[in-house]
Amino acid sequence: MLSCRSLLLQNMKGRKKLKAKRNSKCKSVKSSSKKRKHVNTKEESLLAEEDDRGNEEGFKLKDSAPSLMHSVQPLGNLYLNPGTINSRNTGLGTLQTLTDELVIDILGLLDGTHLGILATVSKSFYVFINHEPLWRNFVLDKLNGGFSFRGSWKTTYVASCFPSFDVSVIDASGLRVRDFYSDYLFQSWLCASLEMRPEWLERDNIIRKKGISVEEFMLNFEEPNKPVLLEGCMDNWAALEKWNKDYLVEVCGDVRFSVGPVEMKLEDYFDYSDRVREERPLYLFDPKFAEKVPILGLEYDVPVYFREDLFNVLGDERPDYRWIIIGPAGSGSSFHIDPNSTSAWNAVIRGSKKWILFPPDVVPPGVHPSPDGAEVACPVSIIEWFMNFYGATKNWKKRPIECICRAGEVIFVPNGWWHLVINLEDSIAITQNYVSRRNLVNVLNFLKRPNASTLVSGTRDRVNLHDKFKNAFEAAFPGTINQLLQVAEEKKAQQQKVSFWDSAQDSKAGAFKFSF
Repeated sequence: MLSCRSLLLQNMKGRKKLKAKRNSKCKSVKSSSKKRKHVNTKEESLLAEEDDRGNEEGFKLKDSAPSLMHSVQPLGNLYLNPGTINSRNTGLGTLQTLTDELVIDILGLLDGTHLGILATVSKSFYVFINHEPLWRNFVLDKLNGGFSFRGSWKTTYVASCFPSFDVSVIDASGLRVRDFYSDYLFQSWLCASLEMRPEWLERDNIIRKKGISVEEFMLNFEEPNKPVLLEGCMDNWAALEKWNKDYLVEVCGDVRFSVGPVEMKLEDYFDYSDRVREERPLYLFDPKFAEKVPILGLEYDVPVYFREDLFNVLGDERPDYRWIIIGPAGSGSSFHIDPNSTSAWNAVIRGSKKWILFPPDVVPPGVHPSPDGAEVACPVSIIEWFMNFYGATKNWKKRPIECICRAGEVIFVPNGWWHLVINLEDSIAITQNYVSRRNLVNVLNFLKRPNASTLVSGTRDRVNLHDKFKNAFEAAFPGTINQLLQVAEEKKAQQQKVSFWDSAQDSKAGAFKFSF
C-alpha cells in the first residue's frame, strides 16, 4: 500500500489542477504550493519535506495515463475537508466497516450480471464494481485467453459474454462521484499512471564487459557469484534482426503462449499490450516456445559463457529452463530468486529493462520471504515498490546492483540473488537458467531440502528430482561430485578461519570486543 502521507501530499498539491493537466496531456502531477484553506501549515511543511527528498520535480503522469476513475481521492484528503462525509461509507451501508480489499474480494464472488445490478444500488457500489482489476479477474478466469481486448477489462468481458450488447455505451469514467476517498482504489490508478522517475533510472553500477574470455568470466564473475552485463555476445543472432511484432505474429500463427494464468495467441496478446494501461500488465512468459515454434529456438544461440548446462543430463526430464519474455512498458517481475538455485542469463532483443539486484544475504526492503523460502510477500506492483522503498536503498551499506539492459546486451544473474525487472518500453527477451560446475553443489543441496516438494519448480516430479539428477550426473561424470564437494568444504573452512585480530582478542579473558 502506498504511504498515506505521500498520497495525501501528491493529491493536495495537484487536486485543483489535475483535470486541466489531464485534458492538456501535461505530464506533471506536482503543482503550486499555495496555502489551502483548512490545511495546517506545519503539517503541509512536513509532508512537503518528505515528498521532496530525492527529486524536486515530483512524479510525472504518462501521456497515455488513464482518467482518474470517478474522481476517487486518497483517504488523506478527507482530513483536509472538515465536515465532509466519505460517500464510500454512506453508499456501502453496513458493509462500510470492511476494508476496500475485502469488499473487492466479496464482489469477485458474484457474476457479471449480478454486479451490473448491484452497481445501480449506490454510487459507492458503482465505483467499486467498475474497479478494473475486478473485471480482469473475470476475463482471465472465465474466458481463458480467448478474448479480444477492447480497451478496458469491463468492456472486454461484456463484449465477450454478451455479444448483442452495444459496448460503445459503456463509459467507466463517465460518472464523477463527489467526496469518495479510498487509498486502495486511488493507488491502482496512480501506479498505472506514473512514469518512472529519473532518479529511479540514473544509477548504473553494474560491471560491463565486452569480448572477455570464458576463463575470465568464470574467474571474475561466475566463481565469485557476481552479476555482470555482457555486450557483443549476441551480435550473430538472427533474432536480433528479425524478432519484431509482425514477424512473430507471422511465424507463430495460432500458437498459444503462456500469459499469466492463461494462454493467448500472439496477435491477441499484442493487441492487448498495445492498448492496456494498468498497474500490472500481463506478461508473456513461455517455457515451451521453442517446442511450439521450432524456428524460434534456431534463431538464437546460447552465449559461449553459459554453454555448460549440467541439467542436460536429464534430457526431457530436466526442469523448465528457457523462456521467451514479451511485455509492454511497466510489465516485469517483482523481487524473486531464480528457481532451484540456478544461475541465469537474460538477453534483450527489443526494448530495454531496468534491473535491480541484491546479493543473497540482503533481503530487499518491502520484501518478506517466509522462513522456508516457499513464499514471498512483496508490494502488489513494481511501481509501488519504487515509490515506497527504492529511496531507502540509497543509504544502505550493501546497495543494490542496478543497470538498464538494452537490446543486444546480456545480463548474468548469479544464483541466490534477489532481482526485480521492469520493462521501460515494449520489450522482447530470451532468458535461460542453467547449472554449471561452479554452482552444482548449491543446486544439489537445494534439491534435497526437506521441503523440496514446495520449493522445487519447473517439473512434475519435485521430490525425486535430486536423486534423478545426481544419478544421471554421476553416470555421465564419475567422481566429479565428490571432487566439487571437497573443494566446497575447503572454501568453507577457509572462510571460517578466525582472523589474527579476532584470535588475539579472544585469547584475552574478559577482553572487550566489538561485534556487528
